[in-house]
Amino acid sequence: MRKWMMVFISAALLFSSCVTLRQYRELSSENQSLEDAMGRIKTENRDLLIKQTENLSRINVLEGQIKDLDAEILDERRRYNLMEEKYLKANDLYQNLLKIQNELVSGSDIETRRLLAELQQNQQELLVKEDYLRKLEDTVNAKKASLEALQQEFAGQQARLEELQRVLDHKDSVMAALTSKVEEALFSFRDDELSVEMRNGLLYVSLEEKLLFRSGSFEVEAKGRDAIEKLSRVLEINPEIQILIEGHTDNVPYRGTSNLMIDNWDLSVKRATTIVRLLLQGSEIDPARLTAAGRSEYIPVDSNDTPEGKQKNRRIEIILSPRLDALYELISK
Repeated sequence: MRKWMMVFISAALLFSSCVTLRQYRELSSENQSLEDAMGRIKTENRDLLIKQTENLSRINVLEGQIKDLDAEILDERRRYNLMEEKYLKANDLYQNLLKIQNELVSGSDIETRRLLAELQQNQQELLVKEDYLRKLEDTVNAKKASLEALQQEFAGQQARLEELQRVLDHKDSVMAALTSKVEEALFSFRDDELSVEMRNGLLYVSLEEKLLFRSGSFEVEAKGRDAIEKLSRVLEINPEIQILIEGHTDNVPYRGTSNLMIDNWDLSVKRATTIVRLLLQGSEIDPARLTAAGRSEYIPVDSNDTPEGKQKNRRIEIILSPRLDALYELISK
């Protein structure tokens, strides 16, 4: 720049042939002023260059920040668009829910009344069932009490049955022992003269007519007296045995000469009482144990159409049974 200034000044001096000192000084002063101005301009130009450089740097920074902001703005706009889309969907959902709520509110009164009616009906049914259950419980309690009473009664009956069984077992043992003793005592007599048989828990000693009586008579033969005596010894030592003497006849009408008898009834009874007296004769048998009975012709053991059958029907049956006082007492209870 200075070179160009010097060229400019020289050219001016050449073109102006007559230049005064004053003019020269003025020109020098002006030149100095120009140089100073040029210096200032250079300085300002340098400062401007520095500022321009700084401004360019700032511009670059700002442009980078602007790009970043543009990117952020773009991201924010995308997020905004997403949020707006979600908002629209949420708003649609809210509107639907609001519609459903309005529909529910409009129909809730009817539904509430229906549910209340069902509740009242259920409560009424529950009360009925509770009343039925109370009655059923009362019935069950009554039946339970009745069952307990029945159980107590059954226990009592069981005890009485056990006692009854004990009595029956004792009776059976007594009768078994008695049968053995009677059979042993009458062992010497033939089967066609007498028989010993257990029937229905009773011991039957059946004495045939030929062992005891002649036809139409109530007088006992000697062999029959022997049998009665042996039997009385067994009965004497078994005081718990009751003795029933039954007289039986065939169907032939009585035609005896005794004024004490009219028919077979009298004959059967008279034969039974005769056996009673023979049992008591010379023994310590309590008379209260004996019973005399006449059965006439009405309980035959064989047909009356033959002589053999009639002979079997004319008999004395001594029926022996244990005293059943304890058994009758249990039964009466």
